[in-house]
Amino acid sequence: MPPAATECCAYLDIETTSLSPSDGELTVIGLYLAEGKRGKLIQLVGDEISATKLDEAMDNIKTLYTYNGGRFDLPYIRAKLGIDLASRRIHRDLMYDCWQRNLYGGLKEVERKLGISRESAGIDGRMAVQLWLSYKYCGDESFLKTLLDYNREDVLNLKALRQKLKV
Repeated sequence: MPPAATECCAYLDIETTSLSPSDGELTVIGLYLAEGKRGKLIQLVGDEISATKLDEAMDNIKTLYTYNGGRFDLPYIRAKLGIDLASRRIHRDLMYDCWQRNLYGGLKEVERKLGISRESAGIDGRMAVQLWLSYKYCGDESFLKTLLDYNREDVLNLKALRQKLKV
């Protein structure tokens, strides 16, 4: 008898240049794909971002975890790429699990309350926009590296948050 299949799940966070897809662009889609104890970080950046690449990356994903993704990340992706990620898999927005435990605020505030550490302390969504624009117009790779490090932490901390919440 074969061993039980391990559920494949993903943690997703995006970076954008605006809160609205009508006047903004997707700059980074960060995904952490987890299968059992194995994991893989994927970051689609700038012109690499496409519906095809995102679909391919999430091919085997059964459950998608986000923080405020139901109101921001997934609608933004749908508006920009024309794909509805939640219609193809289970979507669990960890923000609502936090609310059930009286943990309110943005992801960074909830992380602080739960003792989840962050190396990129002080960087927020507004600064992420500035990092992207500085990279795009100045061509300095260090701005992009900082943005990608920030996005990586957002994505990996979603996994840590899920573990703390035991969901």
